[in-house]
Amino acid sequence: MKGYCLCQKVVIEAPNCQEIHACHCNYCRKWGGSAGFTFLSQGITVNDNANTTHYQSSDWGERAFCKTCGTHLYFHQLDTDNYYVSAGLFDDVEFRLGLQIFIDKKACYYELANDTPKLTKAQFLAMVGA
Repeated sequence: MKGYCLCQKVVIEAPNCQEIHACHCNYCRKWGGSAGFTFLSQGITVNDNANTTHYQSSDWGERAFCKTCGTHLYFHQLDTDNYYVSAGLFDDVEFRLGLQIFIDKKACYYELANDTPKLTKAQFLAMVGA
């Protein structure tokens, strides 16, 4: 799959995936205004590392975005090959919501109608070993 930032300077290639996660953590909400919709990829290819910048938002991860247009690209779990890639980069992919994480941190102003498994912050961090 190929995804593009808003200005199309950064192109991300990832293996095919249809299942996305909704992350309700405070960082995702501050970064994008609501839940972060991503999919987990074991490794990605980025065509323009010079136009990509990173911000270490926690002890265990960093967020990447396009320097030109500010598009959110991915969250990288440090010391692993785990990338949580923004689903919005990919046009014409029929994603389905498969999991909600940090459900105990979800803002009160929205509710997703999808019937999915829901993990708390502690459950998710234990699962990924962070």
